[in-house]
Amino acid sequence: MKETFAELVRYLQNPVLTKDENLSFSYRFQKFSHLLLICVITGLLISPVFVLIEELGWINMEEHAMEDLMKTYSKPIVFFIAVILAPLFEELIFRGPLTLFKSTNSFKISFYLFAIIFGLIHLSNFKITTNVLLLTPILVLPQTLLGGIFGFIRVRFSLGWSMVLHACYNAILMLFTFAAGNSI
Repeated sequence: MKETFAELVRYLQNPVLTKDENLSFSYRFQKFSHLLLICVITGLLISPVFVLIEELGWINMEEHAMEDLMKTYSKPIVFFIAVILAPLFEELIFRGPLTLFKSTNSFKISFYLFAIIFGLIHLSNFKITTNVLLLTPILVLPQTLLGGIFGFIRVRFSLGWSMVLHACYNAILMLFTFAAGNSI
């Protein structure tokens, strides 16, 4: 786990278009498992900031798009949207094109740009207010970091792996959400 985390950090500091040559499924599954755990831990470490922001009254999480989704659709439909549809389309849009950028500089720029845009697109989950705009870097930090992690596994393994990682991460979030009895 420590080795995977260190490799991820090095990669995020200097992303390069290099596939991992180890094609062993057990090796890839182990890396995948480590990355999934890193994603979950990242989310858990950032979530107290969101609780504080809501407690201070800066953002009303009742106006989050997931709230509307949960009120409009059944849990199985919400689960399908969050765990199947969103990862499929988001990975095709935000990680799919990464390998088209062959030069070192254009790849690095595109890698960071796609991660940032992936984060920013999730700002649409909030009702846009002055506070939301002011807090944008914090509000999209989890998705931006995840965009980097999903980009890492996409480049190192394949687009399919990033789709599955994204889906598994969303599935864990949804299961926590359903278990807690609220939507976000």
